[in-house]
Amino acid sequence: MSTSPIRRQAALEALALDEEALLKACEVEYFIASGPGGQHRNTTASGVRLTHPPTELSVTATERRSQVQNKGVALERLREGLKALTFVPKVRRATKPSKGSQKRRLETKKRTGQKKSLRGKKDLW
Repeated sequence: MSTSPIRRQAALEALALDEEALLKACEVEYFIASGPGGQHRNTTASGVRLTHPPTELSVTATERRSQVQNKGVALERLREGLKALTFVPKVRRATKPSKGSQKRRLETKKRTGQKKSLRGKKDLW
């Protein structure tokens, strides 16, 4: 996953913030979460969606019946997502086998081919 340097920088800045400042930097949306949990969950807006505009990262949490607990879970997920955006993959350089290893591989192939060529031949005189 390749991210732009601007998004990576915004993610680094957001990771440096504490919980309250990160919440202020995000758009917080509450919604009614469906699923198991009974009448309490189906009638209250306990689902939380956090969107971080600079990185365009959005996370949701709907597991708990409590809006406060869901907000905490969403913040944890947002931090994990921001950490993933800051990851810089190593540059891979193309390599090729050495002359010695190429020679050894060809010699073993020749030997194997000679063995196989002698397998099915019988003297038919």
